[in-house]
Amino acid sequence: MRIYLFDIDGTLVSSGGAGKAAMEAALTEEFGVAIAEHGVPFSGRTDPSISRDLFRHFGVADTPENWQRFLATYLRLLPDLLKRNTGRVLPGIASLLEQLRARDNVWLGLLTGNVRDGARIKLSHFGLYHHFTFGGFGDVHHQRDDVAREALGAARSHVGEGVDLDRVWVIGDTPLDIRCARAIGAKVAAVATGWHSMEELAAAKPDILVRDFSDPAPLLHD
Repeated sequence: MRIYLFDIDGTLVSSGGAGKAAMEAALTEEFGVAIAEHGVPFSGRTDPSISRDLFRHFGVADTPENWQRFLATYLRLLPDLLKRNTGRVLPGIASLLEQLRARDNVWLGLLTGNVRDGARIKLSHFGLYHHFTFGGFGDVHHQRDDVAREALGAARSHVGEGVDLDRVWVIGDTPLDIRCARAIGAKVAAVATGWHSMEELAAAKPDILVRDFSDPAPLLHD
C-alpha cells in the first residue's frame, strides 16, 4: 500500500493569484482595509497563519470572530476570482493522478495549508477534487507540521490498517513541505512548479526532486 499526500498551490495547480486576491478582497470588504504592498508571505503556509500576519500588518484585531468574518467572505469571493484569473493545472498532474488512481492499493490524499472548503473550491474548479478521499487542512493549524500530522491521522483512519511510513509520500513545492514530511517520518517528492527554485528545494534534501511532473516516472516506481 502506498499513500500520496499532495499539496495544492504550486504543486497541483496555479490559481493565477486567485487565492491571494480573494484574501485581500476579503480584508477590504470586511474591515475596510486599503490593500497596498505588504510583504506577507503566502507560499507553503496555512490560511490561519497568513491571515494572522495580514491582520497584524493592516491593524485588524486577530480574534476568532474576525477570522470567521474573513474566512466566510474569502470563501464567497474565491470561486469568481478563480474564474477571472488565468489559473491552470500544472504540467503532468492530470495524467499523474489518473495513473496513481488506476493502481491497486494506492490512496491519494491532500496535505495543504488551505482550509478544507478552500481546497474543495480550488480543486473542483480545476476538475481535480474527485481524486482525493481524505487529507489534512489548514482550518485550525498555524504550523504546516501539524497539518501533516492531521493528514497522516486521516490516512490511517481512512485506510483502516497499519500505515508503513516508508510508503507514505508527501508531494509539495516548498521547503516547508519537505520539512513537514520529515516531521511525520514520510518520504517527500519536491517539484519546482511553485515559487522555489530547484536549488532551494535541493538544499532541503527531498527524496525526489523534479522540475515538473511531465514525466511521472519518479512517483510511479514500485
